[in-house]
Amino acid sequence: MRKYKLRIGLDVDDVLYDCNAYALSLINAKYPDEEPISINEIKGWGVYGRRADERIKYYSDPEFVANQPVLPGAQKFVHELTKFADVFFVTAVPVACMSARGQRLLKDFPEVPPQNIIIGTRKDVIQLDILLDDAAHNISNSKAAYPVLLRKPWNMDMSGILSVNSYSDFLSLCKMIRNSFTEKISDLSNGGVVCLVGPSGSLKNEIAHALTRDKAFEKPVTSTTRPKRTGEDENLYRFISEDQFLKEKDEGKFIESTVYSKYHFGTQAEAIGPILERGHYAVIPIDVCGALTISNEFRKHSLLVFVNRPKASVIRNIVERYTDPDDKVRRIMALDFEYRNVEVCDAELTVGDDPEAAAETLKELIKTKFTNVK
Repeated sequence: MRKYKLRIGLDVDDVLYDCNAYALSLINAKYPDEEPISINEIKGWGVYGRRADERIKYYSDPEFVANQPVLPGAQKFVHELTKFADVFFVTAVPVACMSARGQRLLKDFPEVPPQNIIIGTRKDVIQLDILLDDAAHNISNSKAAYPVLLRKPWNMDMSGILSVNSYSDFLSLCKMIRNSFTEKISDLSNGGVVCLVGPSGSLKNEIAHALTRDKAFEKPVTSTTRPKRTGEDENLYRFISEDQFLKEKDEGKFIESTVYSKYHFGTQAEAIGPILERGHYAVIPIDVCGALTISNEFRKHSLLVFVNRPKASVIRNIVERYTDPDDKVRRIMALDFEYRNVEVCDAELTVGDDPEAAAETLKELIKTKFTNVK
């Protein structure tokens, strides 16, 4: 097995230390008679003319930086990363806060050497293999081979980019990259989960539907807050409200959940279990974030397939959809990021305009390469 010690950069605010929520807690304590501000009110970066904007002043306060709480699991997470990677803290704070930030990092994460603490605003000039950040603009400008977005309420509009929901997902992703996928060899001899990953317009849903003509392939119904499209089969998804989705997510009903083009998607464990018990294949069109969660859960009994369709065909498909212009723009702008996701998949399926032919090619690929694996 080829070994490679990765250079992994970690943002600090809202990745390792509580930042936005901590600032809001101070504001809420300052105004006890007013309606508390929720973290979900922060939808992006910058000033929006609301009371939540008051949080920004704390980011230049050395006392605030010195007292930010460590996020639950952050210390264990960094400890696990240092076992197989060179970890760098890449953080931007004002000059007045640099000392407080550096001292906290040295105290809370002693495994990372002082020379690996990089404090500055130009994250785009740092050469890394992987960067984990919660700020979409840092991800977009990163020179890292694999910029990864940590999902937060303020970056839910970002689509198509490699993203994770948790430390566990990120650790799994890093190990996949480190070992060039030799650590996990998918074995679908007795069924498994087949995740179809690819950009909008790559025919993922159509290929999944074609596969289900074979009784060995079944498509679990995915829940989504996306509106039903004109002429769309109402059984293709379980269409629910955002409030209901978030309630079920908090109740732990989803084995994976993600956000794509502002809408929530989630798969329930109870929808997959019976399929695997029958020795069949659960086929799920899914974004790369959800696919990584599935891979982390089912390990070698999962297969991540990147559906690679020519960009011109993909754009044509997006443009011809009956969706609002903003949605089309988000999907088209995400394409370059989405095509990079082939790097974290187990197999690549090149398709044209015929989903039936693509389905047959994929079935043959599974039969010849991912069954009876020694």
